[in-house]
Amino acid sequence: MLFFRHFEEDGRSYLARTWLIDDVETVAPAGTQGRGKQEPWNGTDWYVSFGAEPGGRSWEDARRYGFVSAGGGDWFSRTLRSLPVGARVFTHIPKTGYVGVGTVSGEALPFEDAGLVVGGESRRMTDLPLEGNYRPHTGTADSEDREDRREWVVPIDWEAAVPRTEALWRTGFFANQNSACKLRARFTIDEISRHFDID
Repeated sequence: MLFFRHFEEDGRSYLARTWLIDDVETVAPAGTQGRGKQEPWNGTDWYVSFGAEPGGRSWEDARRYGFVSAGGGDWFSRTLRSLPVGARVFTHIPKTGYVGVGTVSGEALPFEDAGLVVGGESRRMTDLPLEGNYRPHTGTADSEDREDRREWVVPIDWEAAVPRTEALWRTGFFANQNSACKLRARFTIDEISRHFDID
C-alpha cells in the first residue's frame, strides 16, 4: 500500500511517499543526487525514529542508559526489531531533529526482558529508575487483536547523544515515518557526523 504526503518548508513544496511493506526507505527530496534515484547504501548506517512523547518513551532515558525503542503495534516495532548488531544508527526525534549516533550492541527484546549495561554491569530495564513509560497500552482491543503492542528495546553504545534541546535539524535532512530503515542520504550522514564530530 502506498501513501502520499504533501508538506511545505521555506517556500518549497515536497511530496513524500510511504509504503506499508518491510524494509521501507524514502529518499529526502533535498541533498540527494537526481530526482527519484536512491543513493547507494554503505551497508552500515541506519535511520531510527525515536517517538519521544509525554507519558510514553523518554529520550533522556534512552540517552542515559543506551537504547532506542518502539512499540504500540507491529507497524511501529517491526522495522526496529530488524536492526542488526553492529549497525550504526542515526537517531531522530520527529519534529525536533537528530539527537544521537551510536552502534547497536544487542538484539531487540521486549521491555520486560530487556537488559542494559549500566555503569559496567548488566541491569534489567524494568529495575532502572525510568522517566518514561514502556509498558504497552492495552486500551479496549478485543481478544481477536493479535498485534504485538509491546515496547521493543534495542541496546545502543552512543558515540554522541545530546539532550533534545540540542537536536540538529537542517532543510534537506532525511526523515521517515518508519521506526528504522537503511540510511542512504549522504548529505544527512555527512552533516550529522561533522556536527557531532564522528568519523
